[in-house]
Amino acid sequence: MKRTAILFIVMLCFDFTTRAQDEEISAPLTHADTLIGSPNPERAFNVLRYDISITPDYESRSIAGKNTITYLDSGLVYMQIDLQEPLIIDSIIYRNRSLFFKREGNSFLAYVGDSVNRTRPCLQCIQSLTVYYHGTPKIAAKPPWDGGWIFSRDSLGRPWMSVACEEAGASIWYPCKDYLGDEPDSGASLSVTVADSLVAIGNGRLEEKTKNRDGTCTWTWAVKSPINNYNIIPYIGKYKTWHTVFNGERGKLDCDFWVLDYQLNKAKKHFSIVDSMLACFEYWFGPYPFYGDGYKLVEAPYLGMEHQSNIAYGNHFRQGYDGHDLSGTGWGMKWDFIIVHESGHEWFGNNITAKDIADEWIHEAFTDYSEALYTAYYFGQPAGDAYVIGLRKRIENKFPVIRLYGVHRGPLDTDEYYKGSNMIHAIRQVINNDSLFRRILRGLNKTFYHKTVTAGDIESYINRASGRNFTPVFNQYLRSTEVPVFEYSLNGDELRYRWTKCNSDFNLPLKVNMGEIRWLSPTTQWQKLKLNRKRNKTLTVDPAFYVGVKNDHDPEPNP
Repeated sequence: MKRTAILFIVMLCFDFTTRAQDEEISAPLTHADTLIGSPNPERAFNVLRYDISITPDYESRSIAGKNTITYLDSGLVYMQIDLQEPLIIDSIIYRNRSLFFKREGNSFLAYVGDSVNRTRPCLQCIQSLTVYYHGTPKIAAKPPWDGGWIFSRDSLGRPWMSVACEEAGASIWYPCKDYLGDEPDSGASLSVTVADSLVAIGNGRLEEKTKNRDGTCTWTWAVKSPINNYNIIPYIGKYKTWHTVFNGERGKLDCDFWVLDYQLNKAKKHFSIVDSMLACFEYWFGPYPFYGDGYKLVEAPYLGMEHQSNIAYGNHFRQGYDGHDLSGTGWGMKWDFIIVHESGHEWFGNNITAKDIADEWIHEAFTDYSEALYTAYYFGQPAGDAYVIGLRKRIENKFPVIRLYGVHRGPLDTDEYYKGSNMIHAIRQVINNDSLFRRILRGLNKTFYHKTVTAGDIESYINRASGRNFTPVFNQYLRSTEVPVFEYSLNGDELRYRWTKCNSDFNLPLKVNMGEIRWLSPTTQWQKLKLNRKRNKTLTVDPAFYVGVKNDHDPEPNP
């Protein structure tokens, strides 16, 4: 008892370290932000698998469940397990033994140091423990942006439940290591127990459906691939399903569709876009990354989300984004935004995953650009160009796209989408070889197949594969709020030009039209170019580049 008391006091006094960058932010940084966001010493274990069981109670808006966490031990003394308030951990069991643990806000610190009666750390040992928990989870006020459980009703008044948790974190509904940089290497299972009049859907493939004696049914789904924590999601309702097969690059891909029973006929017609979308993305990005788990599109009680092999769809079977064209060009009304965008995340976000939430531009910029690729694939390149250029009006430049590392915070704006995709579009112009650009996109998905990455990994790969140094370009568009300005003057037969409002090493080549197409290589120093007076009377910058333009007669630069 004395030793137990001492150990518990040690836990009470243990100090978590923070590793957030010293960077100005709009709201105070909290201890909880760094606990969930940083790879601290108490997270020095590698998750191999999650086996989650959950029983939601619709009437009381509560849940009860457990998660068996299989992991590779690195000799931990304290182990951090994340579960957000107001949910409560009841017990943590290892080999039929209950571990001591202490709450630290939205995380728990469990003492595992002597759980196997070892005198030395058990390095690289496979261990497992089971966390039992219950409570009333946070209810999502505006899913998917405001995360939590959704206890809603369909249009016939029947229960319809799900979860949305990308920004809030998966620990808002189940205990886990809530860190993007550590996916369960061997996948995960999700068992959902509900009334036997309802259907429960999870990621991957249905492994078992068990009718229980108490009028409930347990549905068990499993994925074999690594998976983001926030992508593990249940959907519960009065669903109907149908199955198709897509003949893809790796053979036959199982495609399953689940919608509310009264939507079946409408959905079958509307979801026919999936084949064309998969064909486009396999062309540009390479084979669908989860043939083993299949492709699934599920009607959800919120707009949509990229849940791996289990995509949430709530666009009401309409074209555009909730009935609107985000680009303002008309092209965004030619296809269903949620199907295209959320499916694009299977390659960027789910196959290639950022280690840190600060690098989620990797997910969103490339996926946002997938919309332009799809538009061009079926409606022509001018349509695709117009679409991505039209998104620029949504760029805010309030904060750098890449902000704080080591903290868990949702994005404060959408520049990681629109600014990121316009940066990719500019890089594509400079590469000026769509065969090479396609090899780069496919190469990214092959090189980082089922892996977590940093911004540096992606930037270095593009530099190597393209044979160009785009680092100053990445720095300008991802780590600065300034829009670079191309400043020039035309005097007789001389053109003077330079970059301003940019980092000192900014080196983006620029395509201009001066009666003929020219490529310029501006720097932050004035450069001069002799011109043909007969042919070079005006200058226009190719609109594919997200830059400001200012000539010596303009009081302000024009974007």
